[in-house]
Amino acid sequence: MDKQIIFEDEQLRVIFLKGSSEELIFSFGDLITRAKGLSVNAEKSLHKFDFNVIGIMPKQKSWFPERSIAAMLDSIQPVIAPFQRRIAYGGSMGGYAAIKYSNLLDAQRVVAMVPQYSIDPDDVEDTRYNMFYQPELNGSMQIKPEDVSPEREYIVVFDPYYAADRVHVEHLKPVIPHAHLLHLPYTGHDAIAVLASSELVHDFLRHPFEASYFYRKMRQVKKNSKFYYRKVIESLLPRHRDALGHILKSNDLALDSQFFDAKQKQALLRELFSNKQVDQQDLAKLGIEVSMPQEQRSLLQDAYEHGLVFNAISQKVESYAAGAIALNHKFLIPIYAKGNGLVQISWNGQPYLVVMNDRQMMKLVPLQDDLPLGMHPLIMKKYADCYVISYKALNLSTDEFGAAHFGDEMDEHSRFMPQLEKN
Repeated sequence: MDKQIIFEDEQLRVIFLKGSSEELIFSFGDLITRAKGLSVNAEKSLHKFDFNVIGIMPKQKSWFPERSIAAMLDSIQPVIAPFQRRIAYGGSMGGYAAIKYSNLLDAQRVVAMVPQYSIDPDDVEDTRYNMFYQPELNGSMQIKPEDVSPEREYIVVFDPYYAADRVHVEHLKPVIPHAHLLHLPYTGHDAIAVLASSELVHDFLRHPFEASYFYRKMRQVKKNSKFYYRKVIESLLPRHRDALGHILKSNDLALDSQFFDAKQKQALLRELFSNKQVDQQDLAKLGIEVSMPQEQRSLLQDAYEHGLVFNAISQKVESYAAGAIALNHKFLIPIYAKGNGLVQISWNGQPYLVVMNDRQMMKLVPLQDDLPLGMHPLIMKKYADCYVISYKALNLSTDEFGAAHFGDEMDEHSRFMPQLEKN
C-alpha cells in the first residue's frame, strides 16, 4: 500500500493513499479516528476499491481550523491538481469539515454522517462538543452559505429522533437547502459505526443518488450491525417492554462482553428478569457468560414486598418480585435473614461475602479469602422488628424499581422483613 505524509502541522496530518481511481476522496477523521501513524479514516473500505485518497486526520479536538486547512491546500496542490472528480467524506467532526470545506476542495459530492453545523455555544448549544470550542481556532467557523454551492451534491445521514444531532441538521437546512437528507432512526450518533460497510461506502461515493436505493442498502447493512441493535434496544426498552425478547429470538446476535456498558447491561437484565425466563442462549447473545448455581432459602423482603438478592450478572444487591426470582434463580441469589453478622450468600455449597468499596462497587469474595484492598463487608443487623444492611455508617435502601442505594436514611425503605420462601 503506497502511503505518504504530504502535509503536517500542529493540528493536522495529511496522508496520500495512492490508488487507481479516477476520483480523489478527501476522507476526514473524527474525534475517535484522529491521527495515528499513517492510518486514514475508512481506510479499509477505501483501499478495497483502490481509491485515491487524501486522508485529513486531526491531531487535536479542534474541528479542522481554517488556517490549517488553508496551509494544507497550498502545500498539496501538486498532488490534487490532476483530479477533476473530487468527493469529500466524513462523520461527526469529519462530516462538518467535509461540508465546510467543500468549496475550497472543489468537491462534486459530499457525504456527511451526523455532522455538526458549529461547536460555538453561541450558534448551537451542544454539551457534547461546546467544550472543545476555542475562539482563536474556531471563531466564526459555522458552516456558511459561501462555504457551499448548489452545484455540489450533499448527502447528510442522521437519526431524526436524536435531538442532539437533529438541531445541527436544522441549522444546515437553510444553508444547503438542496442537500439529500437520509434518515437512520434509532442509531443516535453512531451512524458511522452502524453503516461501516465497504460496499455501502463505495455506493455513497460513486452511485448516482436515488433515495430508495440508498435506503434499501442502508437497511441491509444496519440489520447486520451490532451497533444498530444496541441503539434500538436502548430506544425501545423504556416504551416497548416486549421488544428485547423479540430481538433476541429473531436475530442471531453474538455480542462480546464489552458491547454494552454496565448501566445498559443492568437495564437489559432487569427487563429480561422481569418479563421472561432467561436462558443461557439469551445471555450469550448479549455477551454475558455466567454459571452460578444457588441454594434456595428464606428471603429478606423490602417495603414493596420484593425479595432482596445479589444479582450475579450486574454484581449488585437489588430487589425483585418473587416470580422473577423463581424464574431466574440461577442468577438472582437471595440474601437470607441470618441474624447479626456479615452479609453472605451460599453458592455451590460454599459461602461468599458480599463486599463493597466507597464507590459502591460490589463483588463476591470467598469467605476464607483475603479482602481486596478498599473492599469492606456489608453488615446485617437484626433489630426487634426488622433487618438493616449497612456499609460503614450508610444503610441500604431499595426503591420501587428494585434499585439499591446506600445513604444516611433509616426509614421504611431501609427496613427488611424476613419472609419464608415458598416451595
